[in-house]
Amino acid sequence: MKRREAREKALQALFQIDMSKIEPSEALENVLSDGQSDDFLQQLIEGTCAHLSEIDDTISTHLERWSIDRLGKVDVNVLRIATYELKFTETPPNVVINEAVEVAKIYGDEKSGSFVNGILSKINGEKSD
Repeated sequence: MKRREAREKALQALFQIDMSKIEPSEALENVLSDGQSDDFLQQLIEGTCAHLSEIDDTISTHLERWSIDRLGKVDVNVLRIATYELKFTETPPNVVINEAVEVAKIYGDEKSGSFVNGILSKINGEKSD
């Protein structure tokens, strides 16, 4: 599985977890069409869920006049996955941000790409300080 596909499936899984309050393992099973797991996909889902409060705190500190619960479910879950990658993986930040923006453009609304880019750029700037 390519990493873009893994990120898209992670978004789908986290969306299910968010909306239906199911377990990460069940959400992972639901998004795997061939039943074969992918280590990167599993890492994104489990890692994001394991660090969710820290990730949400990080995102929240960079929202201006918004709270995380007011964000669209697609946008917030794209941000969660990308924030997890920025903070807890070795993936280059420019790759993480570019991928998140592209996924947000596909699954979000017309403003999602630029919104995600702005928040992740702030988070990445904080990380390098």
